[in-house]
Amino acid sequence: MINNSKYTNVAIALHWLIGIAILFMFILGWFMTELPRETPKTTSFDIFHLGLFTWEVAEEQSQRTFYFNLHKSIGLTILMLVVLRMYWRFTHRPPAFLSSMKLWEKRLAKATHHSLYLLMFVIPLSGIIMSAASKYGIKWFGIKVIPGFDDKAVRELFYEFHEIFGILLLLLLLFHTLGAIKHSIIDKDGTLRRMWFRK
Repeated sequence: MINNSKYTNVAIALHWLIGIAILFMFILGWFMTELPRETPKTTSFDIFHLGLFTWEVAEEQSQRTFYFNLHKSIGLTILMLVVLRMYWRFTHRPPAFLSSMKLWEKRLAKATHHSLYLLMFVIPLSGIIMSAASKYGIKWFGIKVIPGFDDKAVRELFYEFHEIFGILLLLLLLFHTLGAIKHSIIDKDGTLRRMWFRK
């Protein structure tokens, strides 16, 4: 077991990678649900219509199909990264809380972290079940990995779970971010430095 004043570089890389991916997924989720259902099929997609990056695919598809498949692909990737992060946390003990933190702060931080891990696991899992319950199934960046079994009741149930869990995660991430800002600006206790890469 490792117990240092800073997190390991692997834990730090996974923390930021998963965090950025989750934020991207929220943006993608809001964007794709507003797309019209009937659009011309194409093989070229300007991501978010910003003119910054164009994604090419092998088969023609509608905008809605492309963005929903992208959402599923990234969601499946996030689940794999979260499993890896959980494994790494179990095998590499994180640094102890700062001695300057009050007992209630330590308990609140621990509860927040556990809740974040739980939600980061169940959100993509609920999305996978929801997608598998459609007639389309799941493709991981064009590779068919889970066939669809087309069950409307299951799909709608896990759609509700997916949305509720997503809202909870967004609130927790906001709380987590505010806590980090508080430690950095008000307490100035070096909390953020512990979550940055070693030289």
